[in-house]
Amino acid sequence: MKFYLIAGERSGDLHGGNLIKQIKQREPDARFRGFGGDYMLEAGMDKVVHYRELAFMGFAEVLANLRTISKKIDQCKADILGYKPDVVILIDYAGFNMRIAKFAHKHGIKVFWYISPKVWAWNQSRALKLKANVDRMFAILPFEKQFFKRFDWDINYVGNPVLDAIKSHQAKVDFATSLKLESHKKVVALLPGSRHQELKKIIPVMAGVAAKMPEAQFVVAAVSNLNKSLYQDLSKLSNVKFVEDAAYDLLRAADAAVVTSGTATLETALFRVPEVVVYKTSRLSYMIAKLLIKVRFISLVNLIADKLVVKEMIQKDASAEAVSNELNKILNDKAYREKMLNDYDEIIRILDTGSASENTARLMLQYLKQ
Repeated sequence: MKFYLIAGERSGDLHGGNLIKQIKQREPDARFRGFGGDYMLEAGMDKVVHYRELAFMGFAEVLANLRTISKKIDQCKADILGYKPDVVILIDYAGFNMRIAKFAHKHGIKVFWYISPKVWAWNQSRALKLKANVDRMFAILPFEKQFFKRFDWDINYVGNPVLDAIKSHQAKVDFATSLKLESHKKVVALLPGSRHQELKKIIPVMAGVAAKMPEAQFVVAAVSNLNKSLYQDLSKLSNVKFVEDAAYDLLRAADAAVVTSGTATLETALFRVPEVVVYKTSRLSYMIAKLLIKVRFISLVNLIADKLVVKEMIQKDASAEAVSNELNKILNDKAYREKMLNDYDEIIRILDTGSASENTARLMLQYLKQ
């Protein structure tokens, strides 16, 4: 059985890798090819394009790189036709993957989508396009099943793969020692994201926060395949350390975190680390988003809880002063901190429905063999 997978960012790569492993356990002779990253390659996928060649974020940034994206879409289409897979598995990454879904469906290739695109957030009519071109949808957020019912589409809710990844994580026992962290000082994790556009906007804010809080020790979750110069504002500070590709180990050691909006906000909550969420993009992208976004929150933590659990500081509100004030409250106000942790526990209860990767692999193979 031949599978073609497409993931366009780090989180999709991680969950795609776990999905491949689960499919291989059930179908040892299965073959995998596609667009993804190191996790998917390690799991056994033959790489066509690495996701770092596609990691554009924000409306303005995508518009500026349309030519590059268009060429990759054409490359992907040609490769799918040459490979002749039994199914194309699309992982999140809506803009790119919706085009591939339409193409594959037109050519009679089955289309499965794992990790539903966030059509509930903006331009909700896209749900009808998904329904027309996707054979099976596998969603990871509980409220998505109810959302798609509004379009007369019964999808599968499979649980959340972020929880799977955290449960299976093997902690490094000497992590704090190897970083020479001081036991009497609070540890603040800085998770700026994995895209260079994110870092360019967020790193100066995080550096400002660290400068305002010399009594704390900050550790940056850096990404090894990004240019080191992107982190230079933080590397100048004496109370800032770096780890590469070790965000989960860092979160296990952290007392609090400053997190760029995205999957990392949920990962931080599932590690029960009190956090403040920050987000900055270009002015044009923000203006467009303000017009289109249909949800009250930007962080997965608040969206799943359907209430404000963690503070979201966006654009001009994401200042070093405002973020450091919230961080001090998280670290020093015991009642405030406990309330956040109790809300985290409720989110964990909602999401803990077994292994998402196992559930998805089982259902996908079941549908393919019907």
